[in-house]
Amino acid sequence: MMLKKKLSLGLAFLFIIIFSLVIFSSYYIQKLSKESENILRNNYDSIVYSKKMFLALDDMKISVLGRVFNHDTTREASRRYAKLFESGKAVFDRNLKAENNNITEVHEKEYVDTLNMNYRRFLELCGRIVKGPAGGAIFFKEFMPVYESMRQTIGSINDVNMHAVVRKNQLTKSDSANIIIYMALIGSVCIVLALGYFWYFPFYISNSVSYLSNRMKGLLKSKGISHEIETDDELHIMLESINLLENKYSLRENKRKKKD
Repeated sequence: MMLKKKLSLGLAFLFIIIFSLVIFSSYYIQKLSKESENILRNNYDSIVYSKKMFLALDDMKISVLGRVFNHDTTREASRRYAKLFESGKAVFDRNLKAENNNITEVHEKEYVDTLNMNYRRFLELCGRIVKGPAGGAIFFKEFMPVYESMRQTIGSINDVNMHAVVRKNQLTKSDSANIIIYMALIGSVCIVLALGYFWYFPFYISNSVSYLSNRMKGLLKSKGISHEIETDDELHIMLESINLLENKYSLRENKRKKKD
């Protein structure tokens, strides 16, 4: 095999080592990034939805409470409480719908189904309290238990996702530690291979050139050519040896021509 081809193969091998290390690093970094993104995208969203539903539910309760027990029965007060209820309901509806489309954890669907059922009951009671004559009795006997049940259910949804964030965070940390180990092993293998390449090729070329330079010296000696090459550069020794051989045979050829 020609030296040029061997050098080309060696450089290609070194390039493959570097490229493989980059590929492995990119793969594991991307994997870790996706795991972290999933934690933020799914569970964090559910936590935000829960917080907004808590606040919206309290706004609707305050609105109902104000209509039943507030002595200010003016049209402006009624309009203010109605506006508070409608804004709270809009926020609750929007976040409940988003949560229905973001169920990712075990038992989370059970809590969401319970919340949907209680919310329908909650809206029904709100209408009865506002329109019916016995609003106060309904408020304490039926409305408050449903309200408290909804708060507990929302809290359960929040807790499920909070625990999931903690659990997945621990898994991500564990994966990070494993990735560091994998990358250290892969990097060590690549370094060993690269060091092998850097050792083999200079050694191979140096030995080959040294062998040729020594053969050239031996050839000069066998031909009776005296030389004084004071250098450690093997290539320079070879070049000088070739020049000496050319000069000797040129002189011999010139002498032969003169005799002829």
